[in-house]
Amino acid sequence: MMPLVAAALWAVLAFVLQSIPSDDNHWRRAYVLMALGAPILIWAFFVHGIWIGLAVLVLGASVFRWPLYYLYLWLGAKLRGRKDL
Repeated sequence: MMPLVAAALWAVLAFVLQSIPSDDNHWRRAYVLMALGAPILIWAFFVHGIWIGLAVLVLGASVFRWPLYYLYLWLGAKLRGRKDL
């Protein structure tokens, strides 16, 4: 039960941090959230299994939708051999 509480608190922290203005489009905060979220995700997978772990993964992906979109664009450009991204 503790990984789910940690994931919920992580989500609340993420939504509070996004509401505070930032000079760098929240990238520094995103790095901190990634560093905190990865162990929580692994913990949820380990304690509760794959389905709850995937639910926590979806929660994290909903918070990081723009970094994931840019990662998708970057990987697509690298796979096609483009160098403009």
